[in-house]
Amino acid sequence: MLEPQAGRVRLDGVPLRALGTGTLARHRVLIPQEAYVFAGTLRENLTYLAPDATTAEVDAAVDAVGARPLVARLGGYDAAADPRELSAGERQLVALVRSYLPPARLILLDEATCHLDPASEARAEEAFARRPGTLFVCAHRISSALRADRVLVLDGTSTALGTHAELMADSALYRDLVGHWEGAGGEEGGESDKGAGATEDARATEVSEVQESREGLTASPTPGRS
Repeated sequence: MLEPQAGRVRLDGVPLRALGTGTLARHRVLIPQEAYVFAGTLRENLTYLAPDATTAEVDAAVDAVGARPLVARLGGYDAAADPRELSAGERQLVALVRSYLPPARLILLDEATCHLDPASEARAEEAFARRPGTLFVCAHRISSALRADRVLVLDGTSTALGTHAELMADSALYRDLVGHWEGAGGEEGGESDKGAGATEDARATEVSEVQESREGLTASPTPGRS
């Protein structure tokens, strides 16, 4: 992990450097853009990070994330999950359920819903936001930013951090991104992909959204600096 140039990073009030690698691994889950599904049953894929999960717990995670139609299409949890037969959006749903099951306090969604349609994306993000802990969402869709507590806009070496309302007042780049999204009808992509959705966005500017609870990951300023 990179050392911060200023300040300190804590997880549940504990400096990250004080946590062992194993402890840190149990407290965080990263979901990348290209979701991984291995050959095996759907249950094995969903419970990979929580092998002791009960069927009731898997049901709750599937329903929370919105993957029930996928489970039904494949024929249940004990059906084979062939990654070649799954769309990109369906693979993302599998990864989302897999990551929802363990009680990790820090979740990072790195374009993890980019192949879902906007409604499915909203359902998945809101499910993770209701969990205890901290949720980071890295995405290009402004709809994700609207659901965030705080938004970090990255453009090369320039950054802007604040709520949606604050950035609309203070960041010309953020206003341009919102205007582009609204001009496109509020949906970037939205092409259906086996009920999961598939979208692509070619803009180079990245908008990162931060959904935080009162507990979880915090960044403290260096003493004496604002």
